[in-house]
Amino acid sequence: MGASPPHAPRGAVTLSLCFLIALLEGFDIQAIGVAAPLLIPALGLTPGQAGVVFGAGMAGLVCGALAGGWMADRMGRKPLLMTAVAVFGVFTLATLVAGGPLSLGLFRLFAGAGMGAAMPSLVAVALEIAPPDRRTRTTTLMFSGMPVGGALAALFAAGLMGRFGWHSIFLAGGVLPLLLLPVMAWLMPDIRAAAAGGAQRPGSAQALFGDGRLLVTLLAWFTFGMTLLVLYLLLNWLPSLVAAKGLGGSGGAGAAFGFNVGSVVGCWAIGVLVDRLGPRIPIIAAYPALGLSLFGLAMADTLLPVVVLAGLAGFFLLGAQYSLYGVIPLYYPAPARGLATGASIAAGRLGSIGGPLVAGHLLGQGWGPAGVAMAMVPVVLSAGMAVALMTIRGRYAGD
Repeated sequence: MGASPPHAPRGAVTLSLCFLIALLEGFDIQAIGVAAPLLIPALGLTPGQAGVVFGAGMAGLVCGALAGGWMADRMGRKPLLMTAVAVFGVFTLATLVAGGPLSLGLFRLFAGAGMGAAMPSLVAVALEIAPPDRRTRTTTLMFSGMPVGGALAALFAAGLMGRFGWHSIFLAGGVLPLLLLPVMAWLMPDIRAAAAGGAQRPGSAQALFGDGRLLVTLLAWFTFGMTLLVLYLLLNWLPSLVAAKGLGGSGGAGAAFGFNVGSVVGCWAIGVLVDRLGPRIPIIAAYPALGLSLFGLAMADTLLPVVVLAGLAGFFLLGAQYSLYGVIPLYYPAPARGLATGASIAAGRLGSIGGPLVAGHLLGQGWGPAGVAMAMVPVVLSAGMAVALMTIRGRYAGD
């Protein structure tokens, strides 16, 4: 028999701590992007080297998500989450002593591994503490901490980084996770994997591809890959792309802030719609709307339209992505949901590695900020077609 969900007060504490973990991850992920206008010239990085550095963090997320997904079904959430938080805190602090692309890339690789390892457990916790009719909104509420953290990073960059230098944002992003560890040790209960008490655990291949799940699994991986390619291109390059439109560093920080605020609203709104209407209409509709937002962002050249369109892009992109975190595990048997979530996240991170590299390559070839945004429109539409087929063909597994 699976572990029963925690009672309401303990569930609220657990969800709040997971929200804070997601917030700190969002702060750290966005920090490299908002610091880029100062960090790249300070370390003498070319656009190609900067793309490799950004991609190293995404590579770490791939490795961390695979390892964390496997461990999420085999051990308590608490020790795994505490280890992951400690790793990304320590290696974010290590960024302070980076002297060039090699050391910076290595530190981002290990910080990314810590962040990636936490994510499957965060999804598993949300599914375990939420009532069945509120699973998607609970997942999106928890993961809305990531754009909140991103918005805080953008505010930090706009208000403090110019005064204290690019090092300051990584100092904050490394110290805060380490300060959260004793709070987690004191307040977080150790929720064990569902059905860990006796149900036979399927093999990895059977869990992912058996019982008619092959098509759903492949479509989920493709959707995550294409969605995260666009997401991490924007997270890493949006401030620099907006600054290149002639709007300066403050304009770039404003666009990043708008993107993250829109993301928070989109997480809540689309998550509620998915719980009420099912995943098909809300998630499918989000992708063409995202394509239109990116087209408008490519065309805009003044601050207000750029901020508004960045906010709309965040609304549809993160609203769809985080809703998928709550939907996709339900296609798999309960004992394998951590594995399935980790595999989908890892597959998506392959796209997230490509996003920063693609942007660096296109900029190096002279495409400019508008060209980079326009290049993402067909990527978004292909992800929308895949998610449409997935939600139409997929069937929820029983608990």
